[in-house]
Amino acid sequence: MAADSESKLQLVRRHIRAFPDFPKKGVVFRDICPLLKDPAALTAATDLFEEHVRKNHQQVDLIVGLDARGFLFGPLLAQRLGVGFVLIRKKGKLPGATVSVAYDLEYGKAEAEVQEDAVAPGQKILLIDDLLATGGTLFAACELMKKQQAVILGCLVVIELRELHGVDKLKPHAVFSLLQY
Repeated sequence: MAADSESKLQLVRRHIRAFPDFPKKGVVFRDICPLLKDPAALTAATDLFEEHVRKNHQQVDLIVGLDARGFLFGPLLAQRLGVGFVLIRKKGKLPGATVSVAYDLEYGKAEAEVQEDAVAPGQKILLIDDLLATGGTLFAACELMKKQQAVILGCLVVIELRELHGVDKLKPHAVFSLLQY
């Protein structure tokens, strides 16, 4: 990694805060709020995502962000790349005709949806979110994009919690994470 990219990555790393035993004992919550609060750190994260995409994905049609923190990084990246941004929301939050997919959560079920006309068949997309833990939400988003007949180029996250093996659930899709814990 170039020295400039490494210094940007260190800036991003310094702006992630750890909260032990939140939301329950034994969990270390990785907080992105300090990253969002600092313009230089947020710019560095966006720069790193942009560098990765430009190097590895010559043609991207859309950035698809997951509710809700994918909405923070996705539009910034989409604007830099000169492409559109699409929302994947929790069920019942989007107007008009939608396509949805149900998925399992740790303690129940949820549904994610996208507007029916948001992604055209064959469009090349990248999914973005703040965190990859078990992979359930990103997996559901991939399934939703498959229903739309999109070409999934990969997934982008700020933080990957490696011990939870979420990347395994997303295979064969590539996952790019800025930080791994």
